[in-house]
Amino acid sequence: MRRFTDRRTEIKEFEEKVVQINRVSKKTKGGNKIGFSVLVVVGDKKGRVGVGLGKAPDVSSAIQKAVRYAKKHLLRVPMHKTTIPHEIYVKRGAAKVLLKPAPPGTGVIAGGAVRAVVEAAGIRDIVSKILGSKNQASNVYATLEALGHLRSLSKSQKL
Repeated sequence: MRRFTDRRTEIKEFEEKVVQINRVSKKTKGGNKIGFSVLVVVGDKKGRVGVGLGKAPDVSSAIQKAVRYAKKHLLRVPMHKTTIPHEIYVKRGAAKVLLKPAPPGTGVIAGGAVRAVVEAAGIRDIVSKILGSKNQASNVYATLEALGHLRSLSKSQKL
């Protein structure tokens, strides 16, 4: 769903953020086979976000694969004004993520992995804490799971 204004410039619907690039090598009979693994967060800043992991012999192909996967597996995030509707704590593997709503003007107070996901989703005011793991990939997936577990406020609960 890309719209083209002319041949050189294009208007992108989604913002892409590369979170992690890993160089991996495999021992083979003919020598080492080198490849790359790339973790990408994709979002439209209007409540849709996705994460993709792409693997390829070169970085650009791995990024393209990751973006394609992330766009196919988008998640809708319920939002209350510029923040999330309620506090949530999720444990996924060794990664633990705590997300809390914040008053307008607070900004995104989050570590690198959580920040990438939350900003791509379009959340502007949030407080978060990463506990347990320093692995960025694990923290990204835990954040995505936490956003998936959020429930929107019903009409009677809204202030």
